[in-house]
Amino acid sequence: MADLDRTGWKILLIAPAYNEEGKVGQVVKGADRRYIDEVVIVDDGSRDQTAAEARAAGATVLVHEQNAGVGAALRTGYKYAIEQGYHIAVVMGADCQDKPDELQNLLRPIICEQKDFVQGSRRLDGLRTVNMPLFRRVTTKAYSIFMRLITGFPVTDGTNGYRAIKTSLFRDARINMEQEWLNRYELEPYLFYQAIVLGYRVCEAPVTKIYHADDVGYTKMVPFLDWWRIARPLIFLRIGYRK
Repeated sequence: MADLDRTGWKILLIAPAYNEEGKVGQVVKGADRRYIDEVVIVDDGSRDQTAAEARAAGATVLVHEQNAGVGAALRTGYKYAIEQGYHIAVVMGADCQDKPDELQNLLRPIICEQKDFVQGSRRLDGLRTVNMPLFRRVTTKAYSIFMRLITGFPVTDGTNGYRAIKTSLFRDARINMEQEWLNRYELEPYLFYQAIVLGYRVCEAPVTKIYHADDVGYTKMVPFLDWWRIARPLIFLRIGYRK
């Protein structure tokens, strides 16, 4: 695959982080600067050296004094992208589960195919994962089926946090990111759903998800409670309870 020509595009990489000391520096250093202009780490009230490590690695660090949730952290990053005049915001985990060398996969559909929202998928080319726990295999597959039924979009990986979005979407008055109920895990599926139903050009792109074998805490999600948090935007928006 030829290198991506991103001439004229200003691109920001955003990684929300909560207690990611020992990992966040690797994420910042690993980001391919051929495809991005700046790395922003949103430190969501970490109690360790996440912010200091990210700064030392060369990132811009935006700090929440208290933990507010990944949705609130992403909102802070998206606002920064708009304020600084970025055209594309790429979201990546700060926990080394995403591969920085796959940035091209997410950016190419926007730059070359006029897409607006590109969702990373670990299932698009088969199961592109390393050490994926069985519980995670089942729940991510079930959620994607549920989202497909709700939206009609052929979703293969509705929970993957690795994605690229044109920042013009954030200026759409029909999309309200400021709602407090979106502060935790709700904002990501909220934006994905809205992009689909509002007629934006949406697609998936193949990416890899790595679950480190020695990392028992491969997710900060609380079973049942946080799965409800990622499901309820689809339900609330579909029945018109929220906008």
